[in-house]
Amino acid sequence: MAMSDADVAIEAADAGAAVVAGSYGREHLRFAKSATDFATQTDLDAERAITAVLSARRPDDAREGEEFGRSGPAATARRWLIDPLCGTLNFAATTPLMVVNVALLDGERTIAAAAADPVAQETFWTDGMSAQVRRAGTDQPLVPSVATGLVEINADRPTGAASVSGQLVADVAFRARFSPRVLSSTLGVAWVAAGRRAAYVTDGELRDDLHFAAGLALAEAAGCIITDLRGAPLGTEDGAVISASAEVHTEILGFLAPHLERLR
Repeated sequence: MAMSDADVAIEAADAGAAVVAGSYGREHLRFAKSATDFATQTDLDAERAITAVLSARRPDDAREGEEFGRSGPAATARRWLIDPLCGTLNFAATTPLMVVNVALLDGERTIAAAAADPVAQETFWTDGMSAQVRRAGTDQPLVPSVATGLVEINADRPTGAASVSGQLVADVAFRARFSPRVLSSTLGVAWVAAGRRAAYVTDGELRDDLHFAAGLALAEAAGCIITDLRGAPLGTEDGAVISASAEVHTEILGFLAPHLERLR
């Protein structure tokens, strides 16, 4: 029986996660990207492992990875986005908060995705319709929930750019309602879909972003609410708010509004 695109995404993400898990806790060769960011040899090795799976299973599809860029046929609407290790700084610091992301786009639509946690050994995945988490070979549906009251905030931003989402961490009114966390990995997006976070907030342009494509697909399939920071469709302006419920989403947009207004 032919493998589905979701099965290929899972196999590819798991192959990358196996590389990451195998080198977790060791010394790492680093390649500087900026004053505050770098890749490790593991990032490169994980992307090679993922690409090997995709090349074998879907040779007619294009591929785009964070470390090695584009490969495969150019004239195709099907394109795999590869983030071999989201949370590299956590990984290098032996902090177990990281994820391996693989997503398949057909034109503008994400039709399959997987996000593998190499330390917890669980893989979140979607076939574009349902969202599941696989542990020890068993799948369970992802069910968003606001019960934790935890909001993950991605405070990363290019040097010199204002982080509106990051300002929520110091917002007294926001902190009185929610408990902010700063994970520095898109693993937090999958956690919203799984009910482990009430919401996730980030700045930045997310259209076709290989870091976020898998997580956003999971969240959408799980029924989460997703907009930009102003409540418009994703990609209209800056950033994203991903929430487990419409009520929490409205609240977070309200907390963001005055911070956004100050930037006008």
